[in-house]
Amino acid sequence: MPPAHHELGRAGEDAAAEYLVGKGYELVQRNYRHRRAEVDIIVRQEHCLLVFVEVKARSSSQFGNPEEFVTERKRQLFRQAAEQFQEETGWQGDIRFDILALTPLRQGFRVEHFEDAFY
Repeated sequence: MPPAHHELGRAGEDAAAEYLVGKGYELVQRNYRHRRAEVDIIVRQEHCLLVFVEVKARSSSQFGNPEEFVTERKRQLFRQAAEQFQEETGWQGDIRFDILALTPLRQGFRVEHFEDAFY
């Protein structure tokens, strides 16, 4: 049985993917890995914008909001993975980096979407 934080992370990623698809994004890939970096979700918006999404699910905000846990090192790795994905796929359009911060509720998650969260 996986640890509780892994279960929360997986449930958060599932909820984030549902949220984005519900907002009209087209799901391109989940859990894209390049070396030590991982992009949780990659979506496309209107065929001209590729969005790389970091999902942060936290059981509470007692020690800070979920989005605060995206460190500069994580951002560097995230950008490297995004560059590799663009190279592999030949993507020539615009890109954006978003953070989806999720906190569990009794039913589902509270989702905060931070568009253009970093560069």
